[in-house]
Amino acid sequence: MKKPPAAVPAAQMTDLIARAETLLARLEQWLPAAPAAIDWKASIAFRWRKKTAQGVLEPIHQVHRIDLRDLQGIDEQKALVERNTRQFVEGVPANNVLLTGARGTGKSSLIKALLNKYAARGLRLIEVEKRDLTDLPDIVELIHARPERYILYCDDLSFEADEPGYKALKVVLDGSVAAASENCLIYATSNRRHLMPEFMHENLEYQHVGEEIHPGETSEEKVSLSERFGLWVSFYPFDQDEYLRIVRVWLEHFKVPGGKSAEVEHAALQWALMRGSRSGRVAWQFARDWAGRTRLARHK
Repeated sequence: MKKPPAAVPAAQMTDLIARAETLLARLEQWLPAAPAAIDWKASIAFRWRKKTAQGVLEPIHQVHRIDLRDLQGIDEQKALVERNTRQFVEGVPANNVLLTGARGTGKSSLIKALLNKYAARGLRLIEVEKRDLTDLPDIVELIHARPERYILYCDDLSFEADEPGYKALKVVLDGSVAAASENCLIYATSNRRHLMPEFMHENLEYQHVGEEIHPGETSEEKVSLSERFGLWVSFYPFDQDEYLRIVRVWLEHFKVPGGKSAEVEHAALQWALMRGSRSGRVAWQFARDWAGRTRLARHK
């Protein structure tokens, strides 16, 4: 018959407990801190930030204020996206939106302007970087019970082959077993219609079936992501007259006279030529520069 184990002396037990507590304290330093409670009233816009392995929602305190009336030359695009946003805010069915086309034509500015217009009615925005798209399910989980309506905003979105965010976005848009949250939509901007680069050799995969042309698997895969957005909105470069009209609008905004003068128009066209683009962004940049030079000259 075995003897029962001898009792550990009290002093030795106290020492063991103290060592265990010291070890646990050291281990806690390596563990991620518990996320702070989200202050949902701190802002109308938030940014998803990855800190170590844990993502957090951070309020954006200086939100870019843009008025819809300031966006010129994109009336049709404004009408389409605003109608969809109004449907979303009113709680009726609405679509995820992909805004594509020329740079500087107002894609991201339109989303910011709609946020400013509908924030009082509960619209909110969460900016998500492309590298953090794999966290979309976590973000949706955080907001699904909130009363506000959230746009998950991905700016300048494009993918290379085998990027993890590509498949993550496909799953969230349409393909997950879990139902999509009713209080969030994805609005993305991109210079690419299909969000991925297209190569010449992919044309060799196309097949002729009777009078029809069928794309190959590679092309089908690249199109499949953009097709998951219910609303596609295309933006185009401005012609010279439209560009000069937008310059005049911004000069009026900055309270600078002479927007129709030959001097201003010549300078605006030279500015666009140096930038290699006639866009709303270039027009705004020129107007800021011209307004600054004009006011500085007055002080001399």
